[in-house]
Amino acid sequence: MRTLDWIVLALTLLSIVLYGLYKGRGSRNLKGYLLADRQMRWYTVALSIMATQASAITFTSTPGQAYVDGMRFVQFYFGLPLAMVILSITAVPIFHRLGVYTAYEYLEHRFDLKTRTLTSIIFLIQRGLAVGITIYAPSLVLSVMLGCDIRVTSTLIGGIIIIYTTSGGVKAVNWTDFQQLLIIMTGMVLAFVMTIVLLPQDIGFTDALRVAGGLERLNPIDFSIEDRYSIWSGLIGGMFVAMAYFGTDQSQVQRYLTGQSVRQSRLGLLFNGIAKVPMQFFILLIGAMVFAFYQFERPPLFFNPVEMEKVRRSAYADQFRAVEQRYEDALERKTEAARSYVAAKRIGDEQIVVAAKSALNTASQQAEIIRTEGIEILKANDPSIDTSDTNYIFLSFVMKYLPVGLVGLLFACIFAASMSSTSGELSALATCSIIDVYRRHFKKEGEEKHYLIVSRIAMGLWGVYAIAFSHYASRLGSLIEAVNILGSLFYGTMLAIFLIAFYLKWIRGTATFWAAFAGEAVVLYCFLFTQIAWLWYNVVGCAVVIVVAMILNPFVGRKPVG
Repeated sequence: MRTLDWIVLALTLLSIVLYGLYKGRGSRNLKGYLLADRQMRWYTVALSIMATQASAITFTSTPGQAYVDGMRFVQFYFGLPLAMVILSITAVPIFHRLGVYTAYEYLEHRFDLKTRTLTSIIFLIQRGLAVGITIYAPSLVLSVMLGCDIRVTSTLIGGIIIIYTTSGGVKAVNWTDFQQLLIIMTGMVLAFVMTIVLLPQDIGFTDALRVAGGLERLNPIDFSIEDRYSIWSGLIGGMFVAMAYFGTDQSQVQRYLTGQSVRQSRLGLLFNGIAKVPMQFFILLIGAMVFAFYQFERPPLFFNPVEMEKVRRSAYADQFRAVEQRYEDALERKTEAARSYVAAKRIGDEQIVVAAKSALNTASQQAEIIRTEGIEILKANDPSIDTSDTNYIFLSFVMKYLPVGLVGLLFACIFAASMSSTSGELSALATCSIIDVYRRHFKKEGEEKHYLIVSRIAMGLWGVYAIAFSHYASRLGSLIEAVNILGSLFYGTMLAIFLIAFYLKWIRGTATFWAAFAGEAVVLYCFLFTQIAWLWYNVVGCAVVIVVAMILNPFVGRKPVG
């Protein structure tokens, strides 16, 4: 990065921190610190929900996901609008009526203390791990930019987030989320425009889309049952994920608990349901456009520059250089095939189009075979290497091709996304720790000032924990998939507990408590020993918990007679 990029990056981040500290001032009690005195308007709630969900992973890994696998990942969000409607009808009025700090307080009202505590612990485990991944994504950016150890950069980013989050509480989180999402979307729109501007002069936007479509990167709808991402897994599995995430995950529930009223919270959720799918479609389209751009430009054999530099200094250097040369030749043939395909599409003769598309796919496959050979050399040089470079694709494009100033803004967007998501998660983790565990089990009758101090300490400790876990996130492959898979290991169980609480009033707490263990065991079995796509984990876990609870209910938790 050049000087102007550093200035843009520094000023953007500084403005976010100062704005958060300014908006978060005045939190003098637990309600103000953890729920912003329930005074947030719907648009602040809506953008805070979207910003907390859209972490840096969304803007670093999602374009790369489209680059390697096309746009079918967007189907993951198809069930979101349905989930928002259901939650607006059920969860929002119940939580507001009870005046709870966390979603899990309701479970004690409905069931018992042990069920509330178990669900809280499940949340703390999965969200505590996920927040480490959200810190890792921007840390990866900075480590590549500066060429330093990612443990240093993750500590730096996490430290900045801890400062304004612990100082201002959820009010600082919500208002900075509002600001950050505006910055993020501005940066992503500019990045999309640049993918078009940077195309060769004789290749237009429509041509680029044709090439991306010919190589199966414009595939947002898939009706097959076998594929991981299809319209069925998106509508059903995605709805279960969204219901669990927005209905049982405190990092999201806390966003709409800050709403002024039931109406304000509902509007915030419904706006998110409407806007989220187009937003994710747009971000995936950026990845598809980057893919199209690289059909006419020379992408590196491997997008992780650190690993490329390592092998070039190793005993495998000559062997790798030979493969790189073959890869260059294959890319040249692929570019010629892409231009022939564009020309054929312009003519419109179906026979010529089919032949040109076949030639393009053959050239692409040949280049990919050579690339695989190169990755095998990288792996021989360093057996611990992560052979997936999905997380580096968009970053590589930004650093190499975008103009000065815009590079700094795009990196600021990635940092802003991480800060908004991580700060919301830290706030939720602290709230759950204090309200559901500390105040309920350890110090039931404390002064307001004491709980406020302990909340700040808890937020800071969770930040330290997240930084520590982020050091291991590099082993998880595509981050956008990893963070969702991690959530799906637990969300089905959590969702089932709340569905039973809302709708199956005859099932008692003890049956639900033990059924939760059964559901979690089945999900972990599916993850470890089967090929079931992760989107279905939520459906499986939820179904198992409900069925087992129904079976157990007549036999457990009944008061003894006499």
